[in-house]
Amino acid sequence: MNSYYKDFLIRDWQEGDRISASEVIRSVLAEYGLGWEPDGADRDVLQVEECYLATGGEFWVIEYQNQIVGTGGYYPIKRGEKAVEIRKMYLLPIVRGVGLGKYLLQELEDAIARRGFQQIWIETASVLAEAVKLYESNGYLPATGVETTRCDRVYVKLLTSISDTGN
Repeated sequence: MNSYYKDFLIRDWQEGDRISASEVIRSVLAEYGLGWEPDGADRDVLQVEECYLATGGEFWVIEYQNQIVGTGGYYPIKRGEKAVEIRKMYLLPIVRGVGLGKYLLQELEDAIARRGFQQIWIETASVLAEAVKLYESNGYLPATGVETTRCDRVYVKLLTSISDTGN
């Protein structure tokens, strides 16, 4: 993955990104009064190779002026048929409000669809109001079965495969 949105580079995570990516996530969680859980909900960002890359997922970082300012990834889950969960979609406050979140979500969805997945699940917290608005305005439907302690919302989106559209 190597994509540009305005002055932002979205690229594949590299081993040297582990601390910077973790700091972005920890910082955004703290901004909203949510705790950093390195042994729980946030273990995946410390073990990207095991949790994302080895399972058939992807993990990306967003760079602006050579600094990591955001993250996003997905990996396959057993929750549904050909399903993935989008995880760790976080942007620092300085890069919000320019359409980057929507662009990142679309890029993730495109990558997921290209790999033949059919369902995308997302867990979030109501306090992350911008995220909730982003998901709801992009076709994610409320579902049940939250699995992450700090989250109180779960959404699902069904992708139409290319074969379904007759193309």
